[in-house]
Amino acid sequence: MAKKITKEASEVKTIDQLNENLTAKITSLIEAKRGHKLGELANPRFITVTRKEIARLHTAIRASEIDKLKENK
Repeated sequence: MAKKITKEASEVKTIDQLNENLTAKITSLIEAKRGHKLGELANPRFITVTRKEIARLHTAIRASEIDKLKENK
């Protein structure tokens, strides 16, 4: 079974840490796409997995922002 990121796991990290992870994943995705075009990428599924991880990070960042807004009200 695939391990899902739960809300508790996303709350452990701060928004800054999530943004750093997001930047690293985006850079990794760009390099993987370049490698795929050149035929260097051994596993093309890596691109799909990385895109999904980026989407999960975006979701976690947005959830953290919403929680902050709710706390401030």
